[in-house]
Amino acid sequence: MQPKIGIKENIVQFVLLVVTNLFVGSMVGIERTVLPLLGEEQFGLASASAALSFIISFGFSKAIVNYFAGEIADRLGRKKVLLLGWFVGLFVPILIIFAHAWWVIIVANILLGINQGLAWSMTVNMKIDISKSTQRGTAVGLNEFAGYSGVAIMAAVSGYIASSYSLRPEPFYIGIGIVLVGILLSLIVKDTTVHLKLQVKNSGTVSSGITRSAKEVFALTTWKNKNLSTISFAGLSTNLKDGMAWGLFPIYFTAAGLSVGQIGTIVAVYPAAWGIFQLFTGTLSDKIGRKVLITYGMWTQAAALWFILAANQYLLWNIGALLLGLGTAMVYPTLQAAISDVADPDWRASSMGVYRFWRDSGYAFGALMAGIIADLLGVNWAIGLVALLPFIAGVLSKVRLMETIKN
Repeated sequence: MQPKIGIKENIVQFVLLVVTNLFVGSMVGIERTVLPLLGEEQFGLASASAALSFIISFGFSKAIVNYFAGEIADRLGRKKVLLLGWFVGLFVPILIIFAHAWWVIIVANILLGINQGLAWSMTVNMKIDISKSTQRGTAVGLNEFAGYSGVAIMAAVSGYIASSYSLRPEPFYIGIGIVLVGILLSLIVKDTTVHLKLQVKNSGTVSSGITRSAKEVFALTTWKNKNLSTISFAGLSTNLKDGMAWGLFPIYFTAAGLSVGQIGTIVAVYPAAWGIFQLFTGTLSDKIGRKVLITYGMWTQAAALWFILAANQYLLWNIGALLLGLGTAMVYPTLQAAISDVADPDWRASSMGVYRFWRDSGYAFGALMAGIIADLLGVNWAIGLVALLPFIAGVLSKVRLMETIKN
């Protein structure tokens, strides 16, 4: 049977991929409330840099795997890479449960980075494979909505479990179940290689099997192509901010006198807004273009961080977290859709891999930068100075980015 391109034409496959990414995101959500506190309370980490080291290991491993995942997927097929990501993920909650030293937590987060780099990358690419060019924003938006809904749900659930029982091991028992469900869903979903081949054929480009080397794609996405390089810097700045928020928000709000449950709520509001708003921002970018959402989304993120610093009560901090999620949602699916606008189908996954390499290295750079500044100047300074990066990325997008969508 001849494959068809389009979300409606592949609705069962599409829904399965959305649900799969809900569970992919849940793996990260379990950690967002608990691990920064775990480092301080159970492992006695005094400095912010040491406490944030697990995010650095996660960020760099995910970034590196993202880079290779695209190229591997172009050669081996998406489904095999998706399954491999889940099998690696099985070791993450087990290692955290039995960890006797902080280095074991760091190793667990290296594996979590591999799990996310493989599994999340594939759910994005598989949705784009089966979607029309005018549906890419919608496809990525739904993918990211599902993933960050998983992050938000599990950030709240793990915070509740930790406050009701303990920081460890109870919250991480859920992680084992999440992996098993993820493996089952990934076995059911079909590979999208035939859809990708049809897109290459329909694109009108002449393909000889290898149209661009990995080196060429890296150079194009990183600096040679004005659009791709601007998009990559915006992605890096977005996750640099998120790496800081992941590591410092629990510490910042603990110092402000909030309970673990209250911290869990704020930490959950941010990715919840991030996820929910992506239901609309991805589709909106298909209609009004990518540039306006990217530019103002970056500025909204910066403004939200400065608002959180200026606020002094629980309700206002939740509003700040909501705004931070909105700004992130404006750019997250839009940046990936813009990459798919620019890159040809036969090297799109590789270009997406390079973009995601730079974007997710932001986790590591953000945690590293925030940890050093927090140790030298304090947590407030770290949050305020990190906010400058998304602001600068917004300026660059306004000046340098050309509209990428082709109607």
